[in-house]
Amino acid sequence: MTIKKAAKCGTLESNDIFVILTPSENGIEIELESTVEKQFGAHIREVIKNKLVELGIDSVKVQAQDKGALDYTIKARIEAAVARGL
Repeated sequence: MTIKKAAKCGTLESNDIFVILTPSENGIEIELESTVEKQFGAHIREVIKNKLVELGIDSVKVQAQDKGALDYTIKARIEAAVARGL
């Protein structure tokens, strides 16, 4: 399943993540900009991808700007953006 329209969720405040989801036909693409990219970039991408798969999304472009969000915040932002994009 893929989203039907672009959707965004989150803020650029500390300990949050701002995500923009746009329709795509090329699988799950993740563009991440993070203050903790070197330490946790791979983990953040994995959390995003796992949540999308859990929600049944197999094709979407994700643009994420992370400001140190914890896993549960990342998952909540992805879930809300998916709900807005369906």
